Amino acid sequence: MISRHHNFRPVLFWGVALLLAGALSAQGTSPAQSAPDKVLVVNGKTVAARVRKIGGRSYVDVEALAQATNGSVTVEPNRLILTIPVQDSTVAQATQGLSKDFARAAIAEVAEMREWRGVIGTMVTYGLAVSGAWDQDYRERVIEGLRQTTLAACTDADKNALQLLKDESDSLTGWANDAVAARQDLNGAKTLDPNALQNDPVLAKITSCSRFLNVMLVSGAFSDDASCH
Repeated sequence: MISRHHNFRPVLFWGVALLLAGALSAQGTSPAQSAPDKVLVVNGKTVAARVRKIGGRSYVDVEALAQATNGSVTVEPNRLILTIPVQDSTVAQATQGLSKDFARAAIAEVAEMREWRGVIGTMVTYGLAVSGAWDQDYRERVIEGLRQTTLAACTDADKNALQLLKDESDSLTGWANDAVAARQDLNGAKTLDPNALQNDPVLAKITSCSRFLNVMLVSGAFSDDASCH
């Protein structure tokens, strides 16, 4: 008796290959006819394996497909298992940039904070009297803007940028509170000195963060800066 040994692995690879294209018209086509192998491209990446045409259908080496997709192939006695990893939704979300709605709301919020900062700066520069009404109005507008921005945050990039906005808002609120309190106490060193603003390190940091946030939000991609911490 003649003993025949078969290598089942390559037979399985080509026999259970992945169908990559629809069947072509059978008219004028026979198994005996052959066509040049085609190049396989997966997600824009050219794979070493060639696509073969058998009986009017396109087939590819399963191992090559698994390698191209960071998957794995398991050969069992009666089946071949191809496992292709699925990207986790949270990972996919992390790669997203700033959403348009968030960026729009955040840019408006930065503008509100800049306006409040400017009004407080004018009060300090010219020694203007403090009116509780206008100060409270600016505070409420900044608070409402931050609320709207928080509601618009949906991607991880949005949430990271939102934290910087909150830190900037906290810094601005603290600085405004000190400036208003000093003016009410008639502290000339802080509210009448023409160089008070230029020599204020807290204001310098707030201003630097405001400029950074505006550039970052317009770019549509999250980035960080020490001035916002």
